[in-house]
Parts: sequence; C-alpha cells; structure tokens
Amino acid sequence: MTGTVWFVGAGPGDPELMTLKGRDLIARAGAILYAGSLVSEAATRWAPDNCDICDSKGMTLEEITAWLIERAHRHSTVIRLQTGDPGLYGALIEMIQPLDAASIPVEVVPGVSSAFASAAVAQETLTLPEVTQTVIISRVEGRTPMPPGESLAALARHHCTLCLYLSITLLKKIRLELLAAGWKDDSPILVVHKATWPGEERVIRGTLATIRQQCIDAGVNSQAMIIASPTLGARHQGELKKSKLYDAHFSHRFRKASNGNTTRLTSNTYEDSTHE
Repeated sequence: MTGTVWFVGAGPGDPELMTLKGRDLIARAGAILYAGSLVSEAATRWAPDNCDICDSKGMTLEEITAWLIERAHRHSTVIRLQTGDPGLYGALIEMIQPLDAASIPVEVVPGVSSAFASAAVAQETLTLPEVTQTVIISRVEGRTPMPPGESLAALARHHCTLCLYLSITLLKKIRLELLAAGWKDDSPILVVHKATWPGEERVIRGTLATIRQQCIDAGVNSQAMIIASPTLGARHQGELKKSKLYDAHFSHRFRKASNGNTTRLTSNTYEDSTHE
C-alpha cells in the first residue's frame, strides 16, 4: 500500500488564503515538503505535531521526487506545498512523471495565484467592460526561452491586461518590448512585491518609463508581480462603461428590464456577463 501525494497550492503568501481543502489536508498530513524559497513556513501551521516537514529550497528535482516517493511508502497523505497555484510555473508535470513511474497516486489542489492577489491588494480590476476582457499570463524571456509567437512584444500588441511573472529583473526589456508593441511611456504599471505576505508586501505604482527605477530604489528584485493594463487606475477615472448584467434596461432569467425595454440577455450572455 502507498499513500497519495497531494500537490497543494499554498496561495500567494498569506496562509489564510490557502483553500480549506488544502488546510484540511495539511491537518492530516504525515509528511509535507514545502518550497521554502517561495512559501512561508507559516503555511504548515496546521500540520500535526508528528508531521515530517522539510524545506525543499536546496533540493534538485530528483531529490524532491525521491523524498515524495519515500514518504508515500510510509504515510497515507504526503503534501508537496507549492506557491500560488501548482499548475502555473510550478514544474508540476516534471514532478508527477516520476511519481507515475513509481505507481504513486497523485492529486492536485489549486491555489490563489499572485496575479489575482496583486490586483486584490492594489484594489485594481484586471478586466473592464469595453476596455479589455482579456488577461494574458506570461513571463519575459530570460534563461528560459519563449516558444515561437509568445514574445512579449507579440502578446502586448493586444493591448489587454498583461500579468508578468518571474520578470522583475527584466523591466528594461519589458519597456522596450511594450514600446515596440505600441504602448506609451506614460502607460500605468503596477508592481506588487510579496503580495499578501504579512509585513512584507509592497505596492509600487508607476509608468512604463519610471517603474524600473522605482523598483531599483525600493530594492525590489524578486518575488514580484508586474501588471500592465489599460484598467489600472480606473477607480479614479470617473464614469465608466457599466456591466450589462446589472443594467436596469436589460433582462435576464433572474430579473426583468425596467422602463419597458425588452432587450434580453440570453442565458449564454448571462453566464459570460457574470465575469464583468
């Protein structure tokens, strides 16, 4: 008999932003391997007293998977605790494949990603009606090359919301790529360092022209989310286009239009509008 290895998203930093399912798994875990370079040890606070807890920040991939396999032969519940969501820049499949080869059962629990946590702490929205309805999650090419067609300049030509991970040391390149895609130097940029980490979170607002020096001055060179979007600052822009979902002149299956207007949202439109 072997136990199950659970890949659990620890969320962006605040342990209370972990899902209830993740917390409940930690509370019954026999062994937990957490990514200490990115995940606060506080995320293991619910673990039993006799839980085997280890920090993986000094381990190679082979050492991580060997640890998980060995513990799965001794415990019914083994947790690999990863930052944010396991499926986003988390080397998830690289770790699952050796577990599959060893016939170890695997489960994945999603987590809150830093893109959404950063927007939340800055009190910004990533989408706005008739401004942008698209969010691109990506990174800037560094040591890891980007696949064909996924250069930042190509993605930025859509002029929608860009959430850039793992790229805080490449702000000079980001500026050049966005300028090449038609963005202006006065385009607003948001950088959030350690979003939701108690006592460590920092929010930096600037423009494409200024944000690099602002981050240098603040000493921010790791664990930062970069958001470029036409939605930034909308809170202070006065009148905005409103979502049709809440417009009194539109009907949907839960509300009839007022003022005699018979325009109706279809069920599909209603479902799409719930995201605005």
